[in-house]
Amino acid sequence: MSGRKKSVISKASPHTIKKFELIEEYIKSWAQKLLLNDACNGLIFIDCMCNSGIYTDDDGNPVKGTAVRVSEALREAARTYTEKNIHIYLNDKDKSRVDELEKHLPKDERNFKIVTSRVDAHELLRTIGPQLYGTGHLHYFLLYDPYDATIDWEALLPFFRNWGEVMINHMVSDPVRAITSAKKKTTKEKYENTYLEDFEKLVPYGSDKKAYETRVEEIINSLKGSRRYYVSAFPFYNTQNSLVYNLIHCTSNKVGFRLYKKSAWKVFGAQSSTKHSAENRQLSFNFDGEIVVEEDDSCLHVVDIARYLDRSFRGQKQVPLNELWELLDNHPIFPSDGFRDEVRKELKGFGAKVEQIVNPDTGKKETVISFSS
Repeated sequence: MSGRKKSVISKASPHTIKKFELIEEYIKSWAQKLLLNDACNGLIFIDCMCNSGIYTDDDGNPVKGTAVRVSEALREAARTYTEKNIHIYLNDKDKSRVDELEKHLPKDERNFKIVTSRVDAHELLRTIGPQLYGTGHLHYFLLYDPYDATIDWEALLPFFRNWGEVMINHMVSDPVRAITSAKKKTTKEKYENTYLEDFEKLVPYGSDKKAYETRVEEIINSLKGSRRYYVSAFPFYNTQNSLVYNLIHCTSNKVGFRLYKKSAWKVFGAQSSTKHSAENRQLSFNFDGEIVVEEDDSCLHVVDIARYLDRSFRGQKQVPLNELWELLDNHPIFPSDGFRDEVRKELKGFGAKVEQIVNPDTGKKETVISFSS
């Protein structure tokens, strides 16, 4: 029995637990926003690679995984919005993992239902995906969380083409570590299918993680159709500060895009990744002999948001605050909400002046910022 438990219940590293927390935080916000909308009749959450739902941390303590956290959060949402229906689909091809998962899930209620299955993830998606066309006012969220760099874009296509959201765990550490030494035909085919490119063209990517990230975003952009689409990816680092994966959020809804960025920065503790990174960066000289701050794009802080705004509005006077937040709305990483007071404080360090004026058109007071030249 003890041997079976070891094989079913995995150990969750600190960055994995942060992933659980981020997905839970986002789903709570996502559900609240949608269920408040009269046009939304219900929600569908799909985790096609859910594992056993329970883990242990480094100290051996039990930790709830994504499937359990989301199920509990959505059950509470169903109890609040009793006229809306919530369906959850949890799947793993390992029967023993799903058997364990079912021990930890909340019970079905009148407007809340969990369906578990034990099939190949892509088989499940090929069954559910075509059913989405014409579903109307049901809104779905698909979590696609493979154990390695395996992405079946054909199975995902219907989810990109309908009104819903897709979150992909892109295990970028897999190709970075192994692509140049891959020998087996099946391994090469895995990378070809994930990056939709001949293996020979992928080999030069080598350990360039940015190349793999860019390729995945190119594929998503090609699958989304003609709609405006928003993609935001946040990196997860281990305790040795090595990149493990990116958690990519894809949506045609700008509100979801904003919520995901806000959720990530909140869970990461006011920064853009799980990397251990000093907020006060070193100074260096650029090619013009000017003193500049050494930036680390892999882990940005609130001061980096302020620096971005200072560069964008440099020299402009009495800029309304809403113009700052609108600019951040469209940024792939920086949140436009959740850290506004902190951003304003950091802007003063760049010489920006915050003041209140009376808008001559509306006659109302408003806060504006003047940026130094």
